[in-house]
Amino acid sequence: MANALGVSADAIRNFNEEATFNIIANTYHNHSSSVNYQLNPIEKIIELYQEKIALYERMLKEKDELIDKLVKRK
Repeated sequence: MANALGVSADAIRNFNEEATFNIIANTYHNHSSSVNYQLNPIEKIIELYQEKIALYERMLKEKDELIDKLVKRK
């Protein structure tokens, strides 16, 4: 199992879950291995706005179709 995971057998025998969480937490707070994602907030706002417009258009289409069905029933 150790070979498959690429670790030593001792690392598996001496595994300590709490220590692992501490290492991850310290690494995160130190930013020593943090991933830097570049996010353009304007692009995200535009994307969300376009999704909102598409949703409203679908809702209006469904409303018009429902009204047409109701009118045809009368």
